Amino acid sequence: MDTRQATQNLATFFETLTPQSISRLGEIYAAEASFKDPFNEVQGLSAIEDIFRHMYVALEKPHFVVTQQVVDGQQAFLTWEFRFHFKRFDTHTLQAVRGASHVVFNAQGWVTLHRDYWDAAEELYEKLPVVGGLMRWLKKRANT
Repeated sequence: MDTRQATQNLATFFETLTPQSISRLGEIYAAEASFKDPFNEVQGLSAIEDIFRHMYVALEKPHFVVTQQVVDGQQAFLTWEFRFHFKRFDTHTLQAVRGASHVVFNAQGWVTLHRDYWDAAEELYEKLPVVGGLMRWLKKRANT
């Protein structure tokens, strides 16, 4: 298995992800793969697909941009920017969440573990009406 190529395939998949291409996750993820982010922790391909399907229900025009890739053995670390518009709030403002993913590949080059790291408070909650004001106030108080 060429981990660099598997990592590039994963990056390309997410940069070109559409609601229709979610059904192709099985070409990149192992059936028993696990996924964790600040909101979800699931096991299995169908549960992972559900998370990405929900992304298209909850957000307008979600899109990933992979900014860097670091490969070591059978694992990789990708940094990315996730761009979207809120459906329930001001849809004219492009939002961006910066984060990173740690992925582990099996011998066949399929993802067996995918863990996303990003700061939900700074990258998401602070951007929401009402909640954002409270989060910014709490952050300011914590820093004094």
